[in-house]
Amino acid sequence: MEERARSCLLRSKATLEQDIKASYLMDHMVSDGILTNDEESRVLEQAAALLEVLLRKDNRAYISFYNALIRESYGDLANLLHRDLPLLSPEGERSFVILSEGGVPQRPVVFVSRPALLNLIREKLYRLQNTPGWVTVFGMAGSGKSVIAAEAIRDHALIKECFPGGVHWLSVGQCERADLLVRMQSLCFRLEQGQSSEASQRPPCSVEEAKERLRFLMLRRFPRSLLILDDVWDSSTLRSFDIQCRVLLTTRNRGLADSVSGDFEVPVESGLDEEKGLEILALYVNGKPQKLPEQARSIVSECKGSPLVVSLIGALLREFPDRWSYYLRQLQKKQFKRIRKSSSYDYEALDQAMDASLQVLEPEHRDLYRDLSIMQNDVKVPAKVLSVLWDLELEEVEDVLQELVNKSLLFRDCNQRPYHYYLHDLQLDFLIEQNRDQIAELHKKLVRQYQQFYNERPPSSGDIDCSYWYRFLPYHMAKAGLSKELYSLMFSLDWVKEKAQFMGSAHLINNYVEYGEILDKENSEVRLQFQEFLSLNGHHLEQRPFPDVVQLALSQPTCSEVYRQALMQAQKRASRGQLYMDWVNKNNQDSLSRLVMHPHQGSVYYAGFSKDGSKIASCGANKALRVFKTTSGEKLLELQAHDEDILCCAFSPDDRYIATCSSDRKVKVSFGEEHEEQINHCQFTNTGRRVLLATCSNDKFTNTKNTMFGHMEPVNHCCFSPNDAYLATSSSDGTLKLFEVSSANEWKSIDVNSFFPESDDEIKAIVKCSTWSADGSRLICAARNAVFVFDVKTSDMLLEMKTSRLSTVQYCHACPNSSLLAVALSHYTVELWNFETSKKKAECNGHLSWVHCVQFSPDGSLLLSSSDDQTIRLWETDRVHTSSAAALKRDSDVLFSQSDVTIVAPDSRNRLQVRSTRDLEELPSRIRCTCISRNASLVALGTENGTVQVFQLTCGVSSSPDERCLCLQVWKWRTGECLVLEGHKEPVRKFHLLNKSTSSHLFSWSFDGTVKVWDLNRGQMLQDLECHKGAVLSCDVSSDGRLFATTSADRTAKITFLLKGHEDCVRSCRFSWDNKRLATGDDNGEIRLWSMLDGALLKICSRDTKDSMDSFHGGWVTDLHFSPDNRVLVSTGGYIKWWSVETGEALQTFYTMGANLKKIHVSADFTTFVTVDSIGILYVLKKVKGGSV
Repeated sequence: MEERARSCLLRSKATLEQDIKASYLMDHMVSDGILTNDEESRVLEQAAALLEVLLRKDNRAYISFYNALIRESYGDLANLLHRDLPLLSPEGERSFVILSEGGVPQRPVVFVSRPALLNLIREKLYRLQNTPGWVTVFGMAGSGKSVIAAEAIRDHALIKECFPGGVHWLSVGQCERADLLVRMQSLCFRLEQGQSSEASQRPPCSVEEAKERLRFLMLRRFPRSLLILDDVWDSSTLRSFDIQCRVLLTTRNRGLADSVSGDFEVPVESGLDEEKGLEILALYVNGKPQKLPEQARSIVSECKGSPLVVSLIGALLREFPDRWSYYLRQLQKKQFKRIRKSSSYDYEALDQAMDASLQVLEPEHRDLYRDLSIMQNDVKVPAKVLSVLWDLELEEVEDVLQELVNKSLLFRDCNQRPYHYYLHDLQLDFLIEQNRDQIAELHKKLVRQYQQFYNERPPSSGDIDCSYWYRFLPYHMAKAGLSKELYSLMFSLDWVKEKAQFMGSAHLINNYVEYGEILDKENSEVRLQFQEFLSLNGHHLEQRPFPDVVQLALSQPTCSEVYRQALMQAQKRASRGQLYMDWVNKNNQDSLSRLVMHPHQGSVYYAGFSKDGSKIASCGANKALRVFKTTSGEKLLELQAHDEDILCCAFSPDDRYIATCSSDRKVKVSFGEEHEEQINHCQFTNTGRRVLLATCSNDKFTNTKNTMFGHMEPVNHCCFSPNDAYLATSSSDGTLKLFEVSSANEWKSIDVNSFFPESDDEIKAIVKCSTWSADGSRLICAARNAVFVFDVKTSDMLLEMKTSRLSTVQYCHACPNSSLLAVALSHYTVELWNFETSKKKAECNGHLSWVHCVQFSPDGSLLLSSSDDQTIRLWETDRVHTSSAAALKRDSDVLFSQSDVTIVAPDSRNRLQVRSTRDLEELPSRIRCTCISRNASLVALGTENGTVQVFQLTCGVSSSPDERCLCLQVWKWRTGECLVLEGHKEPVRKFHLLNKSTSSHLFSWSFDGTVKVWDLNRGQMLQDLECHKGAVLSCDVSSDGRLFATTSADRTAKITFLLKGHEDCVRSCRFSWDNKRLATGDDNGEIRLWSMLDGALLKICSRDTKDSMDSFHGGWVTDLHFSPDNRVLVSTGGYIKWWSVETGEALQTFYTMGANLKKIHVSADFTTFVTVDSIGILYVLKKVKGGSV
């Protein structure tokens, strides 16, 4: 020990000896490996003896003693030692801290080593030194698996040689998918501490995303680290952690070892032998095993070797050392005759020991312990929750909990601050059985105490217990039978906001599904409305900074309870000056899905059409295959086909057979085949000339008639070309491969991973699936958030289609008779894209969870999608596609009158649409621009073939000239006279009338970098200004007509001086009405405010971090407008934002269904806003009344 630290201990020795209770501190120091059991027995709870032992040890002992003082609330004494804390050597410090940081549980209060078992586990762990793999420790409940696993890793040499990247412990237990997600989120959060990337600022929103995040973290940030999964119950949970890393697994189910590769098994004997049992009892009573009374052997025998039961009896004997005979009689009574959930363990001994332990508690403490019957398995509870439940001060609660820990009735996790407490699942089982008739009342007590404690405000992130309440409050209400309270909670927009902000939307959606039966008794429509709101906005709710939930909810249908609550809150907040926008023209259309089927209890992983399109086969997590009629959804067949999840199914070319593949490694048709690993996908050939079935698996190869080798990681998907000549395979190794079917030889390999610059050699972009174009000339594949189109002959990438960065593409399928591509996304949506133009054509909304699969029917008329929400939706392709494709284009114009808004815009059928009037006839050439006269009696349109037409209307819209033209044409439309303005050397970007009352002067700007001023009366160029080296992208004239500003692709803006600072093309600009400021927006999503006095930068308006589209504004900033009082700025990009001019902070955001907004039309009073998004949806937004902008 360093001299300074040793001197500090000596100086403080008298004070320490007087105040500390050595036994409590020694428990922590034994767990840290500082004190041996022999040293603990020699100290005999004497503080002076403990300090003498410490003075003979090293720096680690000083630090362990200091930490023990902190943990046992001796803060004043710890302060005496703090200044002289020594530094550990780098190696010693890492091995000392690594277990605590990784969440590895400390040793129990009394620990007995099992050397043979420890050595066996460590021997297996050493085999993971150079390669990923699994070590499985299995044994019955209560056999000490978790304790021995934690002890095995508590070895400095093992950590240094095999796991220098760290050790990470995760208690899993028996949990549903949503709870598994929460556990995975917590592990991600722990691993991401200290990261600055945006991804670490939000939790993963699905198990699949969490799996991918963990795979990235373990390979990139924590190579050669060990992940310990404690108490895993089923193979589906285990597969969520199959992330190519080193894993130590504890389980009761030996069969789980078959679910993973590279496995080493270690059985834990059913119980302690007699000598070890006696050793535990001796440690509790501070004696020697050979000197224990004769009843000790009988007690160990009655405990059936269970470490838990022996510890319970030992804790009793520590307080009452003369009761050996009494506790032996208690164990022998056999008064508990209940039927238990498992027959693998004799529970009677535990029951007797628990009962005896409860009898020695004070009556009031016995009642408090009974309240723990409502705890959940494998859930650690902070003391603050129990403080609320028991209505006691936190310090009083901690004293009670300490007593329960000392009696082995409760366990404490010292790795979390503040400490968390939990029961062994056998103890919880005992409590539930004992108090079965009171369980509902105990849950009700917790709910009432919560309501009383948080009656003024809900828990916030600053409350140490908030995580528990947001996760489990609905559970307690449901168990208490408090249906009205559950309605009130779950049908509250406030609760949705608070929980979504803390936990994301996935757990919330699961709550609506889990408690749907209860909620539907109140109002099934309202439940579906909340569920739909979360499903449609889940990807927004994952963003940081967290969006305004009230504004998101204002986009819900007017009849929705979600909208009603949002409007009330918006009106209330608007009266205090906050800004909210109501989408007044949103329609209340029914879902466009033609048929919704609910075929499985559990996730639907795959659904596909028969070759004649008359039937649909589906499969999923319930291990069954079902077949339905396409027209009606009538069930034709149901088979319990596999022992585990069915991942894919496929019809044979003649529809006589259906193949299924499963996690159980089997493929089934009328014959059976087996892989060595989970089988991910299967597909028959398309024609009946030669019927082949292809399967692909995690064992890294593909099967048809022959085995096709080539991939280095699991193969996720395979599909035949339309003529069955080639087989495309998609793999986790980041490649897309093509094999010749006739020879089974690899033909081509495309490195998809290379199209993700951020990837490295270790972290490959997983290629999820692929699909062929109808003519077989192009191959399309999905990876991460992108879809790539490749030329089959040359392997060149032709197109890339990117979706939201917060989402992943789960599946894609090309229409067999068109250029449409269906894309299934993790944010609950199906999108339709044109893979020839790389444009999104439509969105299919309605699913309430992840969409796993999409498939077009053989004739392309229907589209089906399957989801985690247990449904299959059938869509009519023409109806879904046409509803969006025939919608408005963004080249629009708007006229605002007193209380009316007149909008004119072309649609993609090339018709001019005018709000409130009939559509015009379809035109032969595409409409490129429109303009409405100020009296709304005339509308003009320009077409792609160069013609201009003027119509007399009662209503009408506007845009810009054809960007390919090098000149401008000014028409006297009544006479047909035309004035041609020539001079630009490249296409004219846009023009602006300087004086609209006389239209005497006109500005035009071009890709040639110039701005030209024209006299419209004489047709002469007045000024030719070379403003920029790059294309001029926008121009604006001040309201007094004295200044004009330009922005350019050269990243600058100009007035009378040059404005520098943007990092991308400056695409938009606008003067304030008082001409004191200029706002500019760029392609990076950033908006800058400049002073017109000297060109100084005043403010930068942008988000704190980039959004899901890798921008500060969801895309390019395309339009800007100031409010009349110059206090607010509105901007368009991927969505619409309103900004405070004074502070540069965002006041509100409106997310449109599509992206890439071209412009926004603003009424003179700044209360109405009109725009059209990229998929043709019109938005008329009105400011919610009650506040002033």
